[in-house]
Amino acid sequence: MSSIDHAKTLAPLLLARGWKVALAESCTGGLVCATLTELSGSSEWFERGYITYSNQAKTECLGVPVELIESHGAVSELVAKAMAQGAQRNAGSNIGVSITGIAGPTGGTAEKPVGTVCFGWTIPNTSGEHVTTCQTKLFIGDRQAIRQQATEYALTGLLTLLNN
Repeated sequence: MSSIDHAKTLAPLLLARGWKVALAESCTGGLVCATLTELSGSSEWFERGYITYSNQAKTECLGVPVELIESHGAVSELVAKAMAQGAQRNAGSNIGVSITGIAGPTGGTAEKPVGTVCFGWTIPNTSGEHVTTCQTKLFIGDRQAIRQQATEYALTGLLTLLNN
């Protein structure tokens, strides 16, 4: 399923709940937001996106603690969690989704090779409390392929959470 197909599946699920989503993107640079807003009527369920590419932007725009970035790195599930929570909280949306990773071709290490991407999804549970789920994936390919795979995975993960 393509990213736009994911968006078309996501839209009615969010509309039925009356929910809006906010994104915090780093390595994807707004690709998820662009995919979602490709759909006419997306303003009914898409609140806003934050492109927090630098560590300073993650801290200033989303409230990610500097200490968290310094101790775990910008590409970590803890930072992805803080990004998703910050996007949801700052936007006043129901859902926050985050992506932070290494798209390459440079920037990778032995511990975090190129293609390492961390995701966070903050979503209300049945009692209305926000719960954050995080995952790390390793994608292969060139920069564009990694960014596209990360976009699709972020939307797939959100669909999975909404359907459970």
